[in-house]
Amino acid sequence: MSIGFDTNYMKIKSVSPLKHKYLQIIDTIANKPERLYFRGELPNERVVSVAIVGSRKPTPYGREVTYQLSYDLAHFGVVIISGLALGIDGIAHRGALDAGGRTLAVMANSVETVYPATHQGLADEIIARHGALLSEYGPGVRARDFQFLARNRIVSGLADAVIVTEATTRSGTMSTVASALEQGREVFVVPGNITSPLSAGCNALIKQGAQPITCAEDVLEVLAPNMLRPQQSLTLGNTPTETQIIELIKSGIRNGDELLTLSGLSASEFAQTLTIMEIAGIIRALGGNQWTLR
Repeated sequence: MSIGFDTNYMKIKSVSPLKHKYLQIIDTIANKPERLYFRGELPNERVVSVAIVGSRKPTPYGREVTYQLSYDLAHFGVVIISGLALGIDGIAHRGALDAGGRTLAVMANSVETVYPATHQGLADEIIARHGALLSEYGPGVRARDFQFLARNRIVSGLADAVIVTEATTRSGTMSTVASALEQGREVFVVPGNITSPLSAGCNALIKQGAQPITCAEDVLEVLAPNMLRPQQSLTLGNTPTETQIIELIKSGIRNGDELLTLSGLSASEFAQTLTIMEIAGIIRALGGNQWTLR
């Protein structure tokens, strides 16, 4: 059942970017939109904002690093911007939401319709958690191929920096990078496996001079050192068994079967410990019996 435009949920607002403190940064880009349409809430003041982009079909590595970077940056108070697409975009939005942060989705169609439809629930949560869906297109405009490329200049234009977590050498992600460079934005790249086609774009950007990063702190050291908090003590478990599993994950082991074998625990004790740690927010399931630290 569709929701009428007269409800609070579907209310579409229109704003001139130059008259909004958070959006004024877009004045620096080429072919800037005269108006932006949005559903939800925008920050009232300019705050540090980072766009996270990449492949629509990421590897488990890409999924993990995207989520972790988005989660950590949002936890520091950074606004996460992406395009609501499948893959890296959706994971970036999810990481920000899970961290209790704010995220903005820039769309290639008008904001009353969520595309792809499978991200309807994600879009609902973005709005409910004080974020927004934005577009340069007024009501009634459907997504068309060329609009996705045009959208990318706004994704980078609203951000202080762009992070590429996983991408091939020839992808839409590279158009976002090109826009970012034209706009004078910082470009950060996550290094990847040199044998993976989905890291080829990232590694090529690093060879061309983009700044490699491995954690959120690398980004904040450049954009906003004042946001960095004193280093916290290393994550420790509540029991020796939990600490043992944490140390194994820190060493790079992700697979549950390997963790079970190396821990020396019984299957029942191992499963119970994992459940307790997941509930406590110490670890997080990646799917496919893969685990990582929060």
